[in-house]
Amino acid sequence: MLGEGFTLFNLLKIIVDIALVWYVLYKLIMFIRGTKAIQLLKGIFVVVIIYLISYFLNLQTVQAIIEQAIVWGPLALIILFQPELRRALEQIGRGSFFSRNRRSKEELLNQTIEAIVKSCNYMAKRRIGALITIERETNMGDFIETGIPIHGQLTNQLLTNIFVPNTPLHDGAVIIKENEIVAAACYLPLSESPFISKELGTRHRAAMGISEVSDALTIIVSEETGSISCTKNAELHRDITEERLTEILRKNLEANFGKAPTLKSWNWRGKKR
Repeated sequence: MLGEGFTLFNLLKIIVDIALVWYVLYKLIMFIRGTKAIQLLKGIFVVVIIYLISYFLNLQTVQAIIEQAIVWGPLALIILFQPELRRALEQIGRGSFFSRNRRSKEELLNQTIEAIVKSCNYMAKRRIGALITIERETNMGDFIETGIPIHGQLTNQLLTNIFVPNTPLHDGAVIIKENEIVAAACYLPLSESPFISKELGTRHRAAMGISEVSDALTIIVSEETGSISCTKNAELHRDITEERLTEILRKNLEANFGKAPTLKSWNWRGKKR
């Protein structure tokens, strides 16, 4: 039974108060994720644990040192993290603090598509063979282990450089996850399908093979013809234009960047089912 004078309005205020605090904390954690501030938070957590231990064990010297650190710590943090604090205040002033995550995902998606399309066009014009597999829902761990770890940010320069002929990594497939080149020189299973044209080489058979055992999207650049092809769900689509490649990548990668999947309603002819 609620106490006297406690109204539904007071209850709603408490709920809104708690919800706002948790939301702001969540956005702050998302904001500093991947920055050096995360390491700082870990350090603070360790200091708090040491302080609690020293309190229960009555370690007076340790307590005194930590108490001094607590007194002067906030000033030191402001000095050390002045750039991060300034950036956060600027984003709040622009009203972009609370929409930062969504915009970042859109930017990553656009950058990933642009890097892949630019690289494929560059290699197609110069007849540089390439095999690029993009992980989606099916885990590619077994195939990643067959190659050389890269774990580098995806750029069209890096992706192109990997496939330059007569370099250590040019043979095999590159596996990409979101905006990261995970590994290069990976071995993919060759398709045994009798319906693949005899004029197609090992890259196309490997692309078909991986599409038969996973939902990965694979792009092939032919060194004989300079044409670009795609495979997904055991289907091969040849001679794809730059605009079509961009469209396919966007439709198939949106789910990987935190957006609602649209794959079930899309076929390779570019029409909704």
